[in-house]
Amino acid sequence: MNLVLVRHGESEANFENYWTGWLDVDLTEKGIEQAKTAGNKIKNHGLLIDVAFESVLKRSIKTAQMILQEAEASFVPEYKTWRLNERHYGALVGKNKDIIAEHFGAQQVKKWRRGFDEVPPLAKDNHFDRRYNHLDPRLIPTGESLHMTSQRVLPLWQDQIAPNLLDEKTVLVCGHGNSLRALVQFLENVPTNQVDQIEIPNATPMIYTFNSQLKIIQKEIL
Repeated sequence: MNLVLVRHGESEANFENYWTGWLDVDLTEKGIEQAKTAGNKIKNHGLLIDVAFESVLKRSIKTAQMILQEAEASFVPEYKTWRLNERHYGALVGKNKDIIAEHFGAQQVKKWRRGFDEVPPLAKDNHFDRRYNHLDPRLIPTGESLHMTSQRVLPLWQDQIAPNLLDEKTVLVCGHGNSLRALVQFLENVPTNQVDQIEIPNATPMIYTFNSQLKIIQKEIL
């Protein structure tokens, strides 16, 4: 029972150092190569992916599709879900991180980025497209803490990821820094005051092997 967690490759926002959240930005050329390399690492490790989960943001979707292509698994089912979206950074979205740090201070920015319950300044309006039309508007945030992000990610684990693992499928989850941080915290039972120590590098496969009770018996980083 193998779970492969991969954060998307470098995005335009990563390169230009601004807050992204649910903003739909593309991969850089470096990000594309990182995704292909991740796929090759998974293939060379001997893993055969059976099913993939992605966010509804193209940096996640493209990364997953390139991983599947390189890992010779382009044919497997792919499920796109808002539950894997990056944490919604509210009014900070689109703002340069260095400028925000100068204005609010490095400590406050660290709390917004890595704190568990810290909520960023809320956005006044969300200007989202039809990919969210099927959702109850009350589910769409105007800003999230990591705790809130975790509350929307974990139902995906319970309802879809865990059942696939119990069916002995190798599952790829291609998400974002904070949606994967929330999942790692849950899987590894990391205390909330240590969440800031969880690192999720771009396009670096993390492989969890579980027993039949979904207890972790091995973790590898490729």
